[in-house]
Amino acid sequence: MCIAFPGKIISIDKDNYAVIEVGGVKREASLDLVDEEVEVGDYVVCHVGFAIHKIDEELAKEKLSFLQELIDNEIY
Repeated sequence: MCIAFPGKIISIDKDNYAVIEVGGVKREASLDLVDEEVEVGDYVVCHVGFAIHKIDEELAKEKLSFLQELIDNEIY
């Protein structure tokens, strides 16, 4: 099963790649598929190394909390 996850943009380089933080883990993701402007501090939904779209902080935190609950309760 594949799950897209929300993460916070920590940095963006000149090649349109971002460092995304999810639960304290940093990953690199391409911003090429995001259809709106993003900047450091924004939240994006990521899947297989690509940021898919921008979401607001409240929704991102809600989704991260839900995913953590699934992990904590081993519901996957």
